[in-house]
Amino acid sequence: MDHITLLVAVVIVTALAFDFTNGFHDTANAMATSIATGALKPRTAVIISGVLNVVGAFLSTEVAKTISGGIVDDTLVTPGMIFAGLVGAILWNLMTWLVGLPSSSSHALFGGLIGAVWVGAGAHGVHFDKVVEKVLIPAVASPIVAGVAALLATYLAYRLTARAREKSVTKGFRLGQIASASLVSLAHGTNDAQKTMGVITLTLISAGALGHDAGPPVWVIASAGLAIGLGTYLGGWRIIRTMGKGLTEIQSPQGFAAETASTTVILTSAHLGFALSTTQVASGSILGAGLGRRLAEVRWGVAGKMVVAWLITLPAAALVGGVSASVVVNGGDLGTIVVALVGAAVAAGIVVLSRRNPVSANNVNDAHEVAIRATTPADADVRTAA
Repeated sequence: MDHITLLVAVVIVTALAFDFTNGFHDTANAMATSIATGALKPRTAVIISGVLNVVGAFLSTEVAKTISGGIVDDTLVTPGMIFAGLVGAILWNLMTWLVGLPSSSSHALFGGLIGAVWVGAGAHGVHFDKVVEKVLIPAVASPIVAGVAALLATYLAYRLTARAREKSVTKGFRLGQIASASLVSLAHGTNDAQKTMGVITLTLISAGALGHDAGPPVWVIASAGLAIGLGTYLGGWRIIRTMGKGLTEIQSPQGFAAETASTTVILTSAHLGFALSTTQVASGSILGAGLGRRLAEVRWGVAGKMVVAWLITLPAAALVGGVSASVVVNGGDLGTIVVALVGAAVAAGIVVLSRRNPVSANNVNDAHEVAIRATTPADADVRTAA
């Protein structure tokens, strides 16, 4: 424990804070379609998802090893750089959550780390070949694979049940959604909780508390699982609204198909050590399910905004991580304090701003867009009069 300095402790706490934001940011990946179709009540859905996220964290550590010893050179990384990268990731998560945009928490983390290590240790501190192999290629391929799988599964589901009673079909697929959504939650914990495990493990390696190429200790696995589970339980209602209602109007057969496709892709990638974005996988599955149902409406404007967010997430988080790393590396302890205070102030401002138009379990299915500004009474009167 001599290696656990104050800075290392701060980095670990910050990593768990990121994991918490990852939980409420990505709850929609597992439960948005089940909530939208009525298969699960909102509160029940997030409880189930949170518990299974914790369980999933213990199933594999391959993705954690990719983070701790794959995309950056752990011999050149310092706890200060990791702290700076985490600040970039957390702020991007909060900003996209504010507007209800399902961007990638994973790419926010990768971007923050890459930017911080690039500035702090130089370009040779980043293994760009691994970034391409383990991050960028899966980022392009995974939503396409999941979308095609969900499209085919949706088409098949409707063909097989074409002559069945609609009420029976809906009831049957809603029951199936309980199982499929639970599997997505399990897969999400297996993939996303590992990213925080990898960051904490990288921090311990950089501080000399663990040897190079070491895997995450049990206490790291447990704490990361609990953090993401707690975040999931609180529910990222703003993004659940966008995923469940924004891309397409989901029926229970589509929800079941989308969730099954997402589970298959996420668990396969976790086994192979690919640190893909579960948000992109789930979004691709929902789009595929929308296209697979005849006459279903797909809101391409919302989908386009999401794709733009996917494209800028990694570089945007890298920019914030790089700037933060510059302050930390050049400013020492004072620089770290400055970055922490500025980051906390921005985060608090985002949370305060979100309260102007709250989204909760009570109104998550009311509309498909999240506005930042609340409607004033005067505006409501004008619309009523009109």
